[in-house]
Amino acid sequence: MVDLIWATRGRTWGFRFLLDGGHPSPLATYESAFIGADNEVTLCRRSGGRIALRFPDPQGRTDAAGRTIPHDFVIMSPTVAAITSVDDGLREVWPVVADVYTGVWDSETPPSVAAIRSALAGDIASGD
Repeated sequence: MVDLIWATRGRTWGFRFLLDGGHPSPLATYESAFIGADNEVTLCRRSGGRIALRFPDPQGRTDAAGRTIPHDFVIMSPTVAAITSVDDGLREVWPVVADVYTGVWDSETPPSVAAIRSALAGDIASGD
């Protein structure tokens, strides 16, 4: 999933982009995809050739303040055709990032986009 923007937070680090979809500044694309969805706990919305997908952490993890951690994705790859619901997103997208997130959620400092890309490349190369 090369064309994937992923924004979330960790236990102690705040909301940030873990993947940028190859955009030097993914914020505009993210904001466009999620416009009007600020209060939505779950979301799967298609707009043009992309999907805005949001769901709470599937393992029920929370941040240090006890807030449920949301995972926001903007999907712009061929995977778009396979996703028509939050359940589809959980099935298609979450397995790609789940192990990497488990490894960084409890870190004291947030990971860089480069570190996440590298970790995902390692998982894909090893067949995980």
